[in-house]
Amino acid sequence: MKSNFLISVNVDFKMALVTTAEVCDANPQLLVSGELRALEPVFQIYGRRQVFSGPVVTLRVFEDNVLVREFLEEKGNGRVLVVDGGGSLRCAILGGNPVVQAQNNGWAGIVVNGCIRDVDEINSCDIGVRALASHPVKANKKGHGEKHVPVAFAGTRILDGEFLYADTDGILISNSELSV
Repeated sequence: MKSNFLISVNVDFKMALVTTAEVCDANPQLLVSGELRALEPVFQIYGRRQVFSGPVVTLRVFEDNVLVREFLEEKGNGRVLVVDGGGSLRCAILGGNPVVQAQNNGWAGIVVNGCIRDVDEINSCDIGVRALASHPVKANKKGHGEKHVPVAFAGTRILDGEFLYADTDGILISNSELSV
């Protein structure tokens, strides 16, 4: 069964279910130009929402989750938090409590270039989460990191304000909101 996400349709104000694979097939020119980019398939799927999309908010941290928690305490308004955790596999920079808070605050999803923990709790939440792996050790709490900066991982650069589309086939980044 194909996984679908909603992309607004310009004709008759309807919504259409379209997969990331279909978006790639329909937009080879955007892939060639780099306006549409697919992240390398290195992420595990967590959370009940396997399909999600929204405007990107970026954050760069390393083995520290204070800024991650601060962002998720804000209203999400359908945004996706993209966290470059430096690819660290030594501790988790996202756990169950912040994910519950993100769900309650209206975040569409969270993509972590690093580890998470409290997997059972996260999997019970109606939010999309992607991460490299799970790890039982918690992160530092020093508050180090950078907000709203370009990040680069999984083979692509991601900018604050771009759009992310995720389903079970993968994750796409677009310079602008896609419509079909």
